[in-house]
Amino acid sequence: MSDTTKVSGDLHIGLASDARAAVTAVLNALLADEFMLYSRARAFHWNVTGRHFSSDHKLFEDEYEALDEIIDDVAERTRALGGKVPARLADYVEHARLEDVESRGMSAEAMIASLRDGHEAVARQLRADTAIADEHGDEGTADFLTGLMEGHEKRAWMLRSHLEG
Repeated sequence: MSDTTKVSGDLHIGLASDARAAVTAVLNALLADEFMLYSRARAFHWNVTGRHFSSDHKLFEDEYEALDEIIDDVAERTRALGGKVPARLADYVEHARLEDVESRGMSAEAMIASLRDGHEAVARQLRADTAIADEHGDEGTADFLTGLMEGHEKRAWMLRSHLEG
């Protein structure tokens, strides 16, 4: 068992350590995905150009700020379950289920579409992650993940709206 899947045996919150270990492994993979999406939004913020530079630049800033909060919430949920949180870029790259994207040379529309696609991919993954939390009797994490899924679905819809018309 790696350092990021071990959990403290000292908690008395109604979940066995093996259940908490399974759920924190899911949370740490999610953390890697969220960090990859954050990195994508940051890169788009830095590299966007075009007629709508100002509004697109702000759009990507809003995205990475929202993702920064999500990252913190996911890490804190892991810690609340007695898990350790990976904090090296290498860990995120190794465990992310979301692919990295090169932003240099992309049009603003392609950037928005890529961010939309990232939110949709995370939402799909969260459906499976929620089922794992449920299987282990962790209703708190299942509820937490459901809320994140709804947030990613909403962000994807808003980004889709930028590309319509």
